[in-house]
Amino acid sequence: MTKVAIPDTPEGLQEALLDDTRMKDILGDSESRAEFIRRYREASAKRDKGEIEAQVKDQVEKALKDQGIKRLPMGIEAGQANVRGGGYNPSAPGAEIDDGRWKSPGEFYLANAKAAGFGGRPPEFDKRLKDMSSVVAADGGFLIPETLRADLMGPAMEMENAVVRPRAVTIPMNTLSVPFPVINETSRASNLYGGIVAYWDSESAAATESAPTFGRIMLTARKLVGYCEVPNELIADSIISLEAFLSVAFPRAIAFQEDEAFLTGNGSDRPLGVLNASNPALISVAKETGQAATTIVWENIVKMYSRMLPASLGRGIWVANIDTFPQLALMSLAVGTGGSAIWLNNGAQGPPMTILGRPVIFTEKVASLGTVQDISFLDLGYYLIGDRQAIALATSSEFKFQHNQMAYRFIERVDGQPWVRSAVTPRVSTTTLSPFVALATRS
Repeated sequence: MTKVAIPDTPEGLQEALLDDTRMKDILGDSESRAEFIRRYREASAKRDKGEIEAQVKDQVEKALKDQGIKRLPMGIEAGQANVRGGGYNPSAPGAEIDDGRWKSPGEFYLANAKAAGFGGRPPEFDKRLKDMSSVVAADGGFLIPETLRADLMGPAMEMENAVVRPRAVTIPMNTLSVPFPVINETSRASNLYGGIVAYWDSESAAATESAPTFGRIMLTARKLVGYCEVPNELIADSIISLEAFLSVAFPRAIAFQEDEAFLTGNGSDRPLGVLNASNPALISVAKETGQAATTIVWENIVKMYSRMLPASLGRGIWVANIDTFPQLALMSLAVGTGGSAIWLNNGAQGPPMTILGRPVIFTEKVASLGTVQDISFLDLGYYLIGDRQAIALATSSEFKFQHNQMAYRFIERVDGQPWVRSAVTPRVSTTTLSPFVALATRS
């Protein structure tokens, strides 16, 4: 067909239909008409999608602006991970005192120990600690500079093979509570995004007003405490040994506890985990009738895959307890009176570490084999982490005085919440879909 400008609004379509020259090209033959309708539908859908995304982005930017955050974090759109890891953030509370005064974490730890009077020595207050008190007065201690915090937490996330944080959307928190917008969507049977209605209508008919419905998630920074005891001899003999000990023991413990809470936390005194039963969007797929509780069969995997949001299939990961490995390795597909291996076909090589093309991550932080959620299929781009991005360090020489040890206490504040608040009924089907799918028990 002759190329004509394709309208993407009802007004543009009406204008085109009133133009005889354009209509001659459009109505030349049935193929031309079909092509015009198809291209108009695609252009209109693209426009609607852009407007909806713009509204979501505006809501998100407003929420961040209300918290004094000037810039929208990269990848804030639903399902796109903003990978912070332990990276330096110039907006973090600790950045205000991050002026290069400390050459290494060990130097900072030693200054804290001296200020507390380790080993019965008179307290020595390093002037560099001035103006570094904790951002939460009740916590006490000194705020760790942002450079040191980033150096601590970055390697820890890698060492602990963090499941959630590298894939979630991280929201910097300038206050201890941050409201964050979410689209209230439970069904796409009659509308989209919780209220958008798209329909075919006759020429000149009045449009039906509609708009997406927004809800709100409250991210409230929870207190995560790390504690360790260091022999005074280690502090006195070698700043390098002190740094090596604290730079491994503390951040790895924090990273482990964070990840476990993001996966299974109760949402009360810690973040709400993506696999916790209180997650309103979590879908549990029952095992086959007659299937043993401690087994995983190919039918389970297929059914879990089919309950994932189609848009999330390219980002989904399988998260499983390591004790599920024997079941996965021995999965087979029955074919008549015979069958064949599904996942592990060759014992001479390592396992493929993917199922249906998506990565498999084994961890000890989820339920064991035979328990609900021993394996799950997750798109963690739909998980929000509210990150205060501040760590306070307090030291005490008295608490373990009789053991000749210095007590170190670290406090981090963080929260986590699923970004979607319900499983979604698709346009054609009554079987709900979600970015969070777990294997349950027998039906």
